Amino acid sequence: MLRHSAPLVALLALGLAQAQTLIPLDSRPATRVLPALIAGLPDKAAPHVPAAALLGNATTGADPKALTDWLAQQPTDQPLVVALDSLAYGGLVQSRGSTLSAADAVARLLPLREWQSRTRQPIYAFITIPRSPDGTDRPRNLEVIRQMMTWASAGVFKELHIAWDDALPSSPAPKEGAELAKAAPANVHIYPGADEVLSMLVARAIAPEAKTVRLEYSDPKAAQEVMKYEGIPLTQSAINHAVATGFTVTDDVGADLTLYVYNGGDSRKAALRISALLRRGVVAVADVAQVNLGNTKMWKDLNTLRRSENLAALAAWGTPGNNIGTALAHAKVTLSGVDASKQDALLAREYTNDVIYSAGLRAALRQVIPEDQMNTPAAQQALLKLAHEAFPIRMGNTYVISDASLPWGRSFEWDFDLVPEGK
Repeated sequence: MLRHSAPLVALLALGLAQAQTLIPLDSRPATRVLPALIAGLPDKAAPHVPAAALLGNATTGADPKALTDWLAQQPTDQPLVVALDSLAYGGLVQSRGSTLSAADAVARLLPLREWQSRTRQPIYAFITIPRSPDGTDRPRNLEVIRQMMTWASAGVFKELHIAWDDALPSSPAPKEGAELAKAAPANVHIYPGADEVLSMLVARAIAPEAKTVRLEYSDPKAAQEVMKYEGIPLTQSAINHAVATGFTVTDDVGADLTLYVYNGGDSRKAALRISALLRRGVVAVADVAQVNLGNTKMWKDLNTLRRSENLAALAAWGTPGNNIGTALAHAKVTLSGVDASKQDALLAREYTNDVIYSAGLRAALRQVIPEDQMNTPAAQQALLKLAHEAFPIRMGNTYVISDASLPWGRSFEWDFDLVPEGK
């Protein structure tokens, strides 16, 4: 077990202030660990999150009854943030190919209605429109989504977010989302994404204060183009994610936050611009120039300038929507006040995952271990060796890696523990 799991479990048991209950989309670190760390940023915050073993993975879906039983054991004095696909189908992967009927999927969600009626606590929920061609029963998924919209209209959900997943050019999902939007009540938001949405809902729940954000792009012209996996222009996706996270978008240079979106161009110029923006206000960075891959030149320059540690958030790990959504979510919580040591540790984790691993260690690992052998002791040994060679790293504190693994037995994502050097 990774070391971060023990302190996380210990925190979850404390039941301290702002102890949100989270039911993630599945067991991946991006969908389980990252939202919990964002939720835990405020002083004394301790989110309640299911163990990874209770959640779905690439081959096996979550057991809805086990998750419902787990929920029944959690405190009822704080909001619930829930990925509906996890309960309805067993997880994101399972939502695409499940043979359940719409009626059976909705029946699995009925305990949420009972929970809200009994506790009177708000539920922040989301559900996905599956990607194509993996979504084998799109009419069923859309029928479940429509029923969830009626629940939102009736007040079962304080907010319902509907996100379309990995929309390649041929995907029907953007059109399906646009059609759903015609009948959406005011508390329903529809936009591209999936893995980032739980983090965004965490921000909605624990940082509801009105905030403004100014969006700036390294390549404004290219930002007008439709982005791969989004199905809409980058500028529109960024606005959608900002509004869904609870920001008002403004052109005012005095906005509470500037989100700098690196979408290509001169990386050194971008680093200098980010540094200049930090001298006048709060800045988060979403690096979207390449999917699942941080720009090492820009981040190296930012580190040379000692600017990464001053950011409100950074993200470079996934699709444009993934990165923009998680950067905005982390920053929104930061704006409301957080524990400084937790903030520094989370920035270090984001940098480790989004830049060091995505742009370096992943490729190095694939050079020595075939992809079909990633779920082996040899892969674990190679990962640890490569990881230790990449550290220490410095944010405000200096960090070393203490453990690492490939939780889904593939090289795409990893899990790891960072600890301050000397501890």
